[in-house]
Amino acid sequence: VCRIRKAAEPPTAAQQRMIEAEANRLAVLTRLCRAQALSFRRRKSHSSPKLPIKSLSLGVPKGIFSFAKENIPFDPCSAFGAAIPAAEVPHSASHPREKESQLLYNLLTLCPFHFQMTCGILKIANCIGVSFLKHIFIINPAAGKKDSRQRVYTMAEALKKNHNLDVECMLTKSRGHATALTRAIAETGDYVRFYACGGDGTVNEIANGIAGFPNAAMTCIPIGTGNDFLKNFGKDAEPLFLDAENLWNGDVTPLDLIDCNGKYCLTIACTGIDARIAESVHEFGASPMLSGRGSYLASVAVNFLFHKIGRRWRVTLDDEVIEDTFALVSMCNGRYYGGGSTPVPEARMTDGVLHTVLVKNVSKARFATLFGGYSAGDYKKLPQDIIRVSTAKLVRIEALEGDLTTCLDGESMHSQCVTLKLADKKVNFFAPKGCDPDATAR
Repeated sequence: VCRIRKAAEPPTAAQQRMIEAEANRLAVLTRLCRAQALSFRRRKSHSSPKLPIKSLSLGVPKGIFSFAKENIPFDPCSAFGAAIPAAEVPHSASHPREKESQLLYNLLTLCPFHFQMTCGILKIANCIGVSFLKHIFIINPAAGKKDSRQRVYTMAEALKKNHNLDVECMLTKSRGHATALTRAIAETGDYVRFYACGGDGTVNEIANGIAGFPNAAMTCIPIGTGNDFLKNFGKDAEPLFLDAENLWNGDVTPLDLIDCNGKYCLTIACTGIDARIAESVHEFGASPMLSGRGSYLASVAVNFLFHKIGRRWRVTLDDEVIEDTFALVSMCNGRYYGGGSTPVPEARMTDGVLHTVLVKNVSKARFATLFGGYSAGDYKKLPQDIIRVSTAKLVRIEALEGDLTTCLDGESMHSQCVTLKLADKKVNFFAPKGCDPDATAR
């Protein structure tokens, strides 16, 4: 059965003493190895060229831990490092850090379920040049209309058995937990592939956790209600993403993100009536009678009938300042939100360009006539005095009445002011072979 890592009790006093003893021995050996290496380089510097010291790779398909094999440095854009078979490595070429690796293994086996301690050990490993490759499934047990945990556990176990990979499953407990988990692991410097098992909210949290870490990459197993993010890959892509067998060795593509007050968004950051609609979608999403699109349309009807559309804002597009009453302002990096609405169909997640849609306030009757064209991406056919698209690099929205409701990949926030800008190639995403995040762009 695949291990499920949860918060655990601290190690006992005896285990703590063993951990400290091993850590002390590891530090001594590290200093000795460095001293010996320095002495060796001094003796050989005039007679032979310097050879690069290669790192160890733990977690390659030769086994979960491969301590005595000297490998080339791991390429984070490939599925695993290219290990040299044991038969091809002469005994004299064994890595000088072999003993350190064994000590590291001892440390790991002392506290395999203690998350914070393990992260600390991984940091020690990274400092001495020992690298890991892990495949970690982050599962949101509250995602979707049915419990999909057992299906994910079965996939993870099959991946571990069929390819001899280091695979783990972790359950999230609350909002923001996936971000905290993935960031803590990414900070160790370990090479890791995360599988976001949930909806758009889980994908967003993991993207926020690993953004800016070159050693971490993520993908998505869509078990949520909306799954708008995957629509960017085309209508035939979702079945491929549902099977981890298609994902584990997929190519990595760096994706742009939207930076909104320091939080990241993968697809669309919307402020205004569409954000208020998205915030109330969750109330309808629990109904077994409504699909993701149905929940969105029900929320549209409620907000349209019982709340006013426009709010007075000050919007800054680079150096241009506009004060007016707006229905919405949406910055698009991807193309889909709200169960399939496509405000800017030419938006691409890899081109370094963000498209911002500004829609001024209109009557409810006119809003009803314009909504279909906006949702279908036909903004060029709509009245230009009402709707406008800008490619400004910096957008600032300030509330002149009330507050702002902003939605990032389905996750809502409230503020008086938001600043949105490009975070270029900020997150690594891996997908099934042949899947393109810009597949549906016009």
